[in-house]
Amino acid sequence: MADLTDPAGIAALAAGALALIALLLAIVLAFRLRKLRGAQKTVLGEHGQTDLVAHAAGLQQAFAALHERVEEVAVTVDERLGAAEARLDGAISYRSLVRYDAYGELTGNQSTTIALLDEHRDGIVLSSIVRRDTARIYIKVVRDGQGELELSPEEIEAVRRALAGDGAATLPAG
Repeated sequence: MADLTDPAGIAALAAGALALIALLLAIVLAFRLRKLRGAQKTVLGEHGQTDLVAHAAGLQQAFAALHERVEEVAVTVDERLGAAEARLDGAISYRSLVRYDAYGELTGNQSTTIALLDEHRDGIVLSSIVRRDTARIYIKVVRDGQGELELSPEEIEAVRRALAGDGAATLPAG
């Protein structure tokens, strides 16, 4: 056995200490390597086939395709909305009904005028003039709130009420 005070003993002790330090360093490096490999699996994938960069590129391509599809749908929706708005502009937006006694015969306000106008204030005025033994129907075209033919006072009132949003009314006799 070597003496610890002799140079061979000191060298053996130093070699043992150095070996112990090397062993501790190897254990620390093994743990770090394990942690690094775990991080590599995250970046490169489980079997190294895909990585985060390729995955991110795939997501970017999918997002671009989705964005393109959304743009196509938005264009289609805009076109359909424009067509729907055009149809709605031609729909009846303003209407009113006026009842009155056209001949002063006390028949219970049997005569009626209806105004049906669109968003552009165009449409018709329909008048049903009732007498005890007869009934007549008149239809007049209205453009921009004005009759193409001269309107009766009841027809003017029906157009006025329709545009004002008043709806139905019964005019006093006379």
